[in-house]
Amino acid sequence: MRKLIAFDEDTFDKLKQLGRDRMGTLQELADEAFADLLKKHGIPVDLSDALRKSARLGGDAKTTARPKTRKARSR
Repeated sequence: MRKLIAFDEDTFDKLKQLGRDRMGTLQELADEAFADLLKKHGIPVDLSDALRKSARLGGDAKTTARPKTRKARSR
């Protein structure tokens, strides 16, 4: 899917230079940036991430069925 994204000239020049320095394309930079953004917000990027997250959630539910409460110390 294609979407149009606007950058100011300075930002676009810096992104082009970064792409050249890393011997990559602007598309590769965008893919990396959006994958990092999704990861930051806990959204799985691909199927393996989704399965890993699902397995963790399923395992956590079994071990944390009852919240632990702290007893007050008497002095």
